[in-house]
Amino acid sequence: MKIVFKIIFTGFVFALLSGVGARSARADQVYFTARDLLADFFKSSQNVTYKKVQLDGSETQKLAQRLGYTPSKSSYTFYVATSGARVDGYAFIDEEKGEHLPITFAVKLSPTGKVMRQEIVVYRESRGDEVRDERFRAQFVGKSAADAIDTDSDIQAVSGATISSRAMAVGVKRAVVLFDELLKPTHVASAR
Repeated sequence: MKIVFKIIFTGFVFALLSGVGARSARADQVYFTARDLLADFFKSSQNVTYKKVQLDGSETQKLAQRLGYTPSKSSYTFYVATSGARVDGYAFIDEEKGEHLPITFAVKLSPTGKVMRQEIVVYRESRGDEVRDERFRAQFVGKSAADAIDTDSDIQAVSGATISSRAMAVGVKRAVVLFDELLKPTHVASAR
């Protein structure tokens, strides 16, 4: 009982000091757990594992050139779905800052790195969650690292959710560029 109280009390004090308690209780909308989302992304796959990619200095520089900003993390995790020896696809779960708080999103990629699906996992802002609408998310399907994936060119922002729209475009672009630079197989048998 002491330990439980201590953990709860410590968590309460941390939330109080960081100001997280009031914000997250008001606006956090959890739409998927990572496990449920991966199961939905890869319904027919036999296995889903993960691959953590660590960035070195030259990779960080190259990514910064392609993305237009320096990645904030030194490592990223991709989930890899397989059936036997065949790769069925990849998933990338990450966060991108919305207007005030991070938006947790996921991108399902084909074995060749094309976007098959994009989802909002956790939305923390008090408004702008229209980026969850199918009409907005469908704009990313078929995109790859060769595409702009930008609200100024090939992605139409949602009125009233412009900042969240931009955040999702930045996040999806990061997913496909990271894949292209760090995971893309050199010889892909078939384009999916």
